[in-house]
Amino acid sequence: MNGLPCNTIQLNPEQPAGRIFEKGNRFELMMKDDAQQKIEAFLSRLRSHLRKLKSQDVEKMISEVRSEIMAKLAEKGEVSADAVDQVLASIGPPEEVASQYLAGILSRQAVSRSPAWLFPVLLCWAPLSINGLLALIGLISMYFLGLVLVLCALLKPLHRSAGVWVLSNGDISFRLGFGSPPAGGRDLLGWWVVPIGLALGCGLVLLTSRFVHWCARKYRKSGIAVRQG
Repeated sequence: MNGLPCNTIQLNPEQPAGRIFEKGNRFELMMKDDAQQKIEAFLSRLRSHLRKLKSQDVEKMISEVRSEIMAKLAEKGEVSADAVDQVLASIGPPEEVASQYLAGILSRQAVSRSPAWLFPVLLCWAPLSINGLLALIGLISMYFLGLVLVLCALLKPLHRSAGVWVLSNGDISFRLGFGSPPAGGRDLLGWWVVPIGLALGCGLVLLTSRFVHWCARKYRKSGIAVRQG
């Protein structure tokens, strides 16, 4: 199980089903309609939580979960509807299986992936976990702030009013230089916005993927705590 709660299965999309699936497939051929429908309903719910991922990634996971179900039925030596219910209960609800799978992907690959890859994964994970929701909010807010800082730095040589301004009422305003400087405002960083904006903006972009990675690892560690408890 290696870090998953006791009521979930370990999912590794890198490993093929192999002989386990072949053994399970013979049981699948012997199934009655009601048992097969229970499995398909479970997999359909699981697929619905992954719909924003690439179809080949979704089908890869579905195939692995199906193989795991058939392997557990093979161990039981029966394929009745009651046996299927017991196996599905031991695996856990589709929401938890999907959440663990997504957290596993992010804990392994978040640091090396681009925002275009992270965003759809987090859109799937956010409705399933508080950690996923925090990671999604962090991704959006930190990338947005990082982008604004970089734009302020790049546009400063073109527009003298670009930068970080303190308004007359004390509020902070990030300005890209379009339009007149705010009346009564003060350019907080001046030309220092160029090196500081580039450094902080790029740093926030790099830190965002680290934050997503941390959220995913924290979620998986909480699974270990549940299992040990």
